[in-house]
Amino acid sequence: MTAEYPAEPWHLVGQLHASVFLVPLAEVQEALTDAPSRGLPPGVHLVRLGGRCVVATAWVDYQPGGVLHYRELMSTLLVRSRWRLLPTITHIWVDSEQSRDGGKALWGIPKQLADFDFSDDSAEPAPAPARGRDFTAADESGAIAAGTIRPRRRLPVRVPVRFRVVQRLHGRAKVTPVRSRAGLGVAAATFTANPAGPLAFLAGRRPILTLTMHDFDMSFGG
Repeated sequence: MTAEYPAEPWHLVGQLHASVFLVPLAEVQEALTDAPSRGLPPGVHLVRLGGRCVVATAWVDYQPGGVLHYRELMSTLLVRSRWRLLPTITHIWVDSEQSRDGGKALWGIPKQLADFDFSDDSAEPAPAPARGRDFTAADESGAIAAGTIRPRRRLPVRVPVRFRVVQRLHGRAKVTPVRSRAGLGVAAATFTANPAGPLAFLAGRRPILTLTMHDFDMSFGG
């Protein structure tokens, strides 16, 4: 049964923590063969940096105040469509049937269901940089990944963040705009993928950069 979901654009608010990895091309290509995205969208190509591909994971806490309230883990690849650089989502889990069904139907995002445990920011007094969160995600097959985020620096003002996401929808490349405003920062992070799970290609890898979007206000779709 398909859950009812909001019409686009979706207005969403919350917290996002994205980590960037460089992964050998051969390992990315192997992971794509079994990815829920069914490979890459038509007409796009992997961006390669010295034989490696740019992978980004994100833990997202969509909080009350938006059209949906849920949690999410995703893995994306940086791809090229002609002259444009775009992310494409290859693996993604949510704990909302509305989000799962709406993401697939509206934008071709291959969302699957999972269970999440997101810790709250530290309740004990501590300097701001020391506060952080812990994350885990698991589905019926077992653990997917776990992670930690410890904020380090943050811009003093909120800034606009705009980009586009490309997915496969009805056999074509579907490009979806994302517009947001957030407090941007950098963080120290760990990401532990289950070596026997769907993100095994990230097992044992350390992110080269982690960015945070604090208290984002986002419009997804158009």
